[in-house]
Amino acid sequence: MIFRKNIGIDLGTDTTQIYLDQIGIVVNEPSIVAFNNLTNRVIAHGNEAKKMLSRTPSHITALRPIMNGVIADFDIAKEMIDRLLKNQRLPWSFMT
Repeated sequence: MIFRKNIGIDLGTDTTQIYLDQIGIVVNEPSIVAFNNLTNRVIAHGNEAKKMLSRTPSHITALRPIMNGVIADFDIAKEMIDRLLKNQRLPWSFMT
């Protein structure tokens, strides 16, 4: 049996919101990612990354993957969405 879930994702320049049908908005966080330049890995996203703006060592960059309403960095934007969804501990998964 296939279960269908409706999801809406609003990738805003300032805020990302994720809406689940019959539940409502489950994510409302800043569209910011903290990236470690030495390991090429995302180390924080959303509110946690926002706290790092202008307070990071030189090897960590806090950046916005969405600029002027356009995805500026697809890979980082995808990683941010993946992490925001995984943090919700949803009972079903559509991320592979």
